[in-house]
Amino acid sequence: MMHVAVDTGRSLLIGGRWEAAEQTMPVVNPWSGEALGAVACADAGHVERAVASALRGADAMRDLSTGERSRILHAAATALEGDAERFAAAIAAETGKPIRAATREVGRAVNTLRLSAEEAVRLAGETIAFDSFPGGEARSGHYVLEPVGVIAAITPFNDPLNLVCHKLGPAFAAGNAVVLKPAEQAPLVAVMLAKLLVAAGLPAEALNLLTGRGRDFGDALTGHGDVAMISFTGGASVGQAICRSAGVKRVAMELGGNGPVIVMDDADVEKAAAACVSGAFGAAGQNCIGVQRLYVHDAIYDVFRGALVAATGRLRVGDPMDPATDVGPMIGGDEAARILAWADEAVARGATLLAGGERAGALMRPTVLADVPDDARVACHEAFGPVVSLFRFAELDEAIDAANRADYAIHAAIFTESLKVARYAARRLRAAGVMINDSTDYRLDAMPFGGAGRGNMGREGVRFAAREMSQTKVICFHDA
Repeated sequence: MMHVAVDTGRSLLIGGRWEAAEQTMPVVNPWSGEALGAVACADAGHVERAVASALRGADAMRDLSTGERSRILHAAATALEGDAERFAAAIAAETGKPIRAATREVGRAVNTLRLSAEEAVRLAGETIAFDSFPGGEARSGHYVLEPVGVIAAITPFNDPLNLVCHKLGPAFAAGNAVVLKPAEQAPLVAVMLAKLLVAAGLPAEALNLLTGRGRDFGDALTGHGDVAMISFTGGASVGQAICRSAGVKRVAMELGGNGPVIVMDDADVEKAAAACVSGAFGAAGQNCIGVQRLYVHDAIYDVFRGALVAATGRLRVGDPMDPATDVGPMIGGDEAARILAWADEAVARGATLLAGGERAGALMRPTVLADVPDDARVACHEAFGPVVSLFRFAELDEAIDAANRADYAIHAAIFTESLKVARYAARRLRAAGVMINDSTDYRLDAMPFGGAGRGNMGREGVRFAAREMSQTKVICFHDA
């Protein structure tokens, strides 16, 4: 097993210095059970110092030219690209993500930083026609985009590098400072990235990093009066708690999904089955846009079911460091036990188990269910695990209505050869993105990304996040 080269005892970055804390918590490899290190546990006192540092860092970032912000982000992207193998190994070690997928995540993170570097020099306002209304004839001017100040960024474990880059890159492009709280289960890659950014020339106090347990300092961070904005990716219950503590400040959240896919009778069955297997079981299903519900037309249901089960059975499950592995462990045994319990509950209520339904420790075998009751947890809540449920439909509107039942939605998808059907479904599906002849799992880091329904709280995607992290200032000249 490759060890993660991080001085984990000193994992708090405050005021430009790495610090330890009185308490530590272990970081464990979910596949082997090996202890990768122990990170410092921040508390409310660390929050006070980190936010004070970030206020000074925000002043330093505001004073940087857009060109200098861009240069720093490009330098960080170049450094990350040159260190890709070590970062990929660290991702695989602390999350159990298969090494091939971890390597792809590093590549995406490089792209996210480069997009951020490019956006830094594109953030601009425009002129305003003050003379468009009587009384404004002698006035001219424009608006500019300025940073909001200090941003609290809270990230999950499933993409521990790229999702951090999706917070930091746009924030720095817009000239903000950040207090970063990475996932408890996977903080080591964030520490590595922070060191890389500092080495790339980021002002010393522009990034402050607090590892540890959210319950110990989360409210102190999100409720702090000097934090101008919170950017959070994670579960709905935590999002609700953050909103209760935040007070009056900007909040951008991505709260998960329950990805529905419609497969029409004219679809390419093999292509659709392969895409849905990849979308359902990549990252062991721990993916907010992963395929969770499959609505398949009656005319092809039996053929599609056979193709889906066969493709699932071909997946290589096991050691994430083996390049041949397709599906590794979940983040921990408790999560795997939860998914198994949800699957067992559905079966007890009449669902049919077509594949999987077994676990060993944190490893949950890719699971396919049919005839699942609509109100079973595995169907109506975000599963965030390697399980997919099959449903039949006869009419497209029936499938669309079923797909739209979930409270939280990010992406939906449809497989069809009919442009008319695709356009109709794209209009009717209540999701923030509709993928045509692709699974819900597709994401380009440049596109707007976020939730719909109750999860609709802002957008990520570098360009869109950078604007969420900016505020307008109007400058008006009275020429008379």
